[in-house]
Amino acid sequence: MTIAYASVRTKNLFEAAMLFGIFSLVSASFFVVLDAVDVAMTEAAVGAGVSTILMLSTLAVTGHKVRPRPVQRNVLAIAVSVLLGAALVYGTLDMPRIGDPDAPVQTHPIARHFIEVSPVETQIPNMVTPLLASYRGYDTLGETAVVFTAGIGVLALIGRRRRRDGTPVEAGEGVDAMQDRHRVLRIVGKQLIPAILLYACYVQAHGDFGPGGGFQAGVIFASALMLFMLLVGIDEAEKVIKPKVLEKLIALGLLIYGCTGLLTVLKGGAFLDYKVLAHDPIHGLHYGILAVELGVGITVTAVITTIIFTFAGHMRGRQKLVAPATDGTVVTTDGGAL
Repeated sequence: MTIAYASVRTKNLFEAAMLFGIFSLVSASFFVVLDAVDVAMTEAAVGAGVSTILMLSTLAVTGHKVRPRPVQRNVLAIAVSVLLGAALVYGTLDMPRIGDPDAPVQTHPIARHFIEVSPVETQIPNMVTPLLASYRGYDTLGETAVVFTAGIGVLALIGRRRRRDGTPVEAGEGVDAMQDRHRVLRIVGKQLIPAILLYACYVQAHGDFGPGGGFQAGVIFASALMLFMLLVGIDEAEKVIKPKVLEKLIALGLLIYGCTGLLTVLKGGAFLDYKVLAHDPIHGLHYGILAVELGVGITVTAVITTIIFTFAGHMRGRQKLVAPATDGTVVTTDGGAL
């Protein structure tokens, strides 16, 4: 509540973006308390990391001060916010308490069925993994397709930065690496990147034993690539992480997921019925889940990285955001300020 009030009251958009990132971290801690660690991973990486960088990238182009608005508009906005907040609070009055054993979600037969049958049928300790990748595999395929569509939509609407003659700007046609005054950040950040990538691989491979999976591993992997871009600059990053390769990886992950389902059909089973992938149904189920989780991880990583690189590429050549100065202005890598 305090963070929300502070973000509404501040007139500095940079401060508001930072408060949004803090709110995401607090929300992630709530999910940890509720034993939803996999959701907490995603919230921390996307909410506090990717979203914050996108907002700061926008501020580097548009400015960080709020324009004065007529008092009548402020009153109307406050009235709408109060009414909406009152409706939301009223809607929570009928909700059961957290952890209530008599809540509908606890007493519904389907929930009890999955709790009792899933460990026996799948022999996977983390119940969330077979639920997402097997029991509701169609739904997860749709979610992956939504992520794929988001990446394609960004490329279609914004696309890579181009010269005036329409040809794409290649890596190395600009200088936007961090200056020498950020040497400590560069050294410390480069030490963190291998650890983040290793942890992402662990989350990807360990999703059937603990919190994790393709979505979580994808956002963590993308956050490491985003940190690399911030440290060395978009030009140097594109020399290592080719935009054309990322575009192909966006489709590759979804293709792996869909082809896994087609393979189960060719082997005589139903679509996404992984049990036919091996001589033993349990092994086949595990192979199928690993394959589709890999596809999800590839698509999520490629889409998030593409979005960040696309925004950063358009910001390149204008003003490049690094950090706020002591006087509240936003310092850019070309020495300017907003």
